[in-house]
Amino acid sequence: MVCLCAAALFRIQASPLQKVAPSPSGYRLSKKLVLGGEGGWDYLTFDARRRRVFISRGTHTLVVDAAGKKVGDIPNTQGVHGIALAQELNRGFTSNGRANTVTIFELSSLKTIREVDVKGQNPDAILYDSASRRVFTFNGKSHDATAIDAKTGEIAGNIPLDGKPEFPQADGVGHIFVNIEDKSEISEIDSNTLKVVNTWPLAPCQEPSGLAFDVAHKRLFAGCDNRMMAVVDADSGKVVATIPIGDGVDANAFDPETGFVFASCGEGTLTVAHQDTPDKYTVVENVPTQKGARTMALDLKTHAVYLVTAGFGPPPAPTTADPHPRPAILPDSFTLLIFTK
Repeated sequence: MVCLCAAALFRIQASPLQKVAPSPSGYRLSKKLVLGGEGGWDYLTFDARRRRVFISRGTHTLVVDAAGKKVGDIPNTQGVHGIALAQELNRGFTSNGRANTVTIFELSSLKTIREVDVKGQNPDAILYDSASRRVFTFNGKSHDATAIDAKTGEIAGNIPLDGKPEFPQADGVGHIFVNIEDKSEISEIDSNTLKVVNTWPLAPCQEPSGLAFDVAHKRLFAGCDNRMMAVVDADSGKVVATIPIGDGVDANAFDPETGFVFASCGEGTLTVAHQDTPDKYTVVENVPTQKGARTMALDLKTHAVYLVTAGFGPPPAPTTADPHPRPAILPDSFTLLIFTK
């Protein structure tokens, strides 16, 4: 998962929207809010109970309500990538990649409880597993995962992985699935024994990042760098279908009520596909979003999709350390996009 950066003071500015014809998927841009604020961004997490969106912002974690209004902030989450929620414990957790820590905070108040050293390098994706009541960080540089007791904050163990982990998902009964980006694989972890029990190749998928899960039909949706989603049987590890998507995917989602599978793509599109059967999918539409909008969160109640991006200028001059620099982020341009049906 790639963090992007922007620097500005926080403000909200709604842009005017023109009326357009209904899209095949029903999705349209309903709000475009310029939030500004300093910091990068990576994962978004939707809190269905409190109707909030958690947005990683590099050095802190921004919290907005379902309408996009700022309701709070969690400070000092250095290099934050992801946010996990344990509703039954009233706790949230951020993976702080630069500090190699997890910040534990209270969901109701957003107050920090403690910071935990994960004993791994660059904790990126993070997941709360309700079956084991453990939080798992997936550490990009040390190629492992750290399990933390969600109630006590104590380290429960470390799990070596086959390569660089990306997005995880859990089935709620003790199995965690995680993309291994540099090996184009998915690994299955037993969340109680803290052992890898399976690792499956994802060919023809290359460099998977985002991952979504249809728990009822045991289908995983891996967003791949070569413009496809791989649909994987979570029992056998077999790739049962592929779905064409846009370029630069970094997040996926599945809506069991509508049967829609989503891929947010940095080229500026949101691929919406329909699950006709667990092994058959039809692309409904590639909804235009905005360049750089590659991470997202889904509200399963309203079916709203939240994406973030910013404005881009020309890239800086290449250097020996960075021969292919990314385009510069325009100040005061960090933006929340809300798509609704």
